[in-house]
Amino acid sequence: MGILSIILKRLGLGVLTLFLVSIIIFMAVNMLPGDFAQALLGQAATPEAVAAIRADLGLDRPIASRYFDWLIGAARGDFGTSFAQANFSAYVGENSSSNYGSVATQLAPRFANTVFLASVTAVIAIPISLIIGILAALYRYSVFDRVANVSTLTSISSPEFFVAYILILVLAVLNPLLPSLSNIFDGMSFGERLEKTLLPALTLTLVVTAHMMRMTRAAIINLLASPYIEMARLKGLSPFRVIVVHALPNALAPIINVVALNLAYLITGVVVVEVVFVYPGIGQLFVDSVKIRDIPVVQACCMVFASAYILLNLLADIMAILSNPRLRMPK
Repeated sequence: MGILSIILKRLGLGVLTLFLVSIIIFMAVNMLPGDFAQALLGQAATPEAVAAIRADLGLDRPIASRYFDWLIGAARGDFGTSFAQANFSAYVGENSSSNYGSVATQLAPRFANTVFLASVTAVIAIPISLIIGILAALYRYSVFDRVANVSTLTSISSPEFFVAYILILVLAVLNPLLPSLSNIFDGMSFGERLEKTLLPALTLTLVVTAHMMRMTRAAIINLLASPYIEMARLKGLSPFRVIVVHALPNALAPIINVVALNLAYLITGVVVVEVVFVYPGIGQLFVDSVKIRDIPVVQACCMVFASAYILLNLLADIMAILSNPRLRMPK
């Protein structure tokens, strides 16, 4: 089977998966308790005013019709209009014209901030985790290996918000080296943006490094018992050369998969970290939109999360196939 046909097949499965996920997202978001019109009008809401706002937003239409309209718009990059950005003052006793805000316009800068945070974390976490994983495999059962395993187990077992608050206490309160709040805004220089992002990036680094380090160690150790590794040792090669030159290339497939999963987590799982540090990313936007039942924004955030996760997993599959020719052969 050719590489191109494998890639096209994976892409087709990815599109199908995204379509099924879009149905689940739309149904789940529309089943959320509460109602935007009721939340907007508060206790003084009348059935007529609530019905008028719902009709203006199209919430009184059949759910299937709303889904296909939303899906067609999302395929074009148009996620509709944000309820929170719309001005419904006419329904609450004020005189003003309606002014709708685009979800895509609201989402784009937040997504860029999240990608920047994920990129900073990846630049720090990936080299550190690979180096520690290789050294832990090279010096298996040594003091270094035991300390690395205990440290990573502690990091994995600790909730993200707990790690974040510990870092805030140590690096922002007791030793004011970094700001505790990541107030990012347009016009900041790269250095200022990096400084504001460093503390949440370090929090995420402690979380994802543990996963990648342990997978790297396990993948390399699993290959050390292979016959070709024994042959390399019998030829008198150094342990470092055996691992880096002979074991590591054949361990790339599982390592690539776990790196891709953690990169997907850096985009889809940053909600807690962004809320703790008040970081203006897509996770913070998602939480704020859920609070006020801003359905279009919640749906758009969920689709961005799902698309990033599926895309990075597809990229991991393709890179694993390219790195290991045996995966191209049908079983």
